[in-house]
Amino acid sequence: MTYEKILTWWRGKCIRTAADVALEMNGNGAAFIYHSAKIENDRITYHDTREIFDHGGVTGYTGDVRSLFEIQNSVAAYHRMMDAFEKREALDQALLCEFQGLLTQGTYDTLRYQKGERPGSYKKNDYVTGLQEVGALPGDVPVELGELLAELEDIRPEQALTAAAYFHAKFENIHPFADGNGRAGRLLMNYLLLLWDHPPIIIHEEDRRDYYAALEQFDKAQDLDALTAFLKEQTVKTWSARFERANRA
Repeated sequence: MTYEKILTWWRGKCIRTAADVALEMNGNGAAFIYHSAKIENDRITYHDTREIFDHGGVTGYTGDVRSLFEIQNSVAAYHRMMDAFEKREALDQALLCEFQGLLTQGTYDTLRYQKGERPGSYKKNDYVTGLQEVGALPGDVPVELGELLAELEDIRPEQALTAAAYFHAKFENIHPFADGNGRAGRLLMNYLLLLWDHPPIIIHEEDRRDYYAALEQFDKAQDLDALTAFLKEQTVKTWSARFERANRA
């Protein structure tokens, strides 16, 4: 199975609506949510995610409250992404902040609140992240994100994966929010991929080491090769079973 075959198959489907996406995902929206949330929170379970995704709640929940909020928030943000795709909303800073706000509502800790941080608003304090200690200064975030979004205008279909990799790496490098940057970055990357007629990608939690290493390669040397190759592999891992079922039918 190759990345190119999956991309050609997806584009042959002429995906235009949220219903089209849901049909091709064949109920796997919960898997997208689960893997992204679990990358940074090992207490997330697939069972709880599936229950909330399918039924809006979970019975007999024994986990911590923050994890429950994170799952609920991720489901809400996923549905908002589909709504935005249906309407072909351009990704601007307002929509970017809206997605992050949905993902982090009710999950900021007391210290962040005391420091003035709020879901859906850019960070007010400096938070370095990663081995390279990256992260834009708070006052530089709006300008840097504005420049990043401007770079993504007029992307051609053949540039989709490289552009998505660049957006994700640069977004995490800027680290615009006090929390939820990883979840927001993965959701936003997939929103862009959908707009660019590319299948969305699950970054599988069991592959997080390679994922972090690829992001660090960009932080260290502005090199996208590792992340682009990783996203191709994850595309195949995400869609190969669905592709093979479709071609057996």
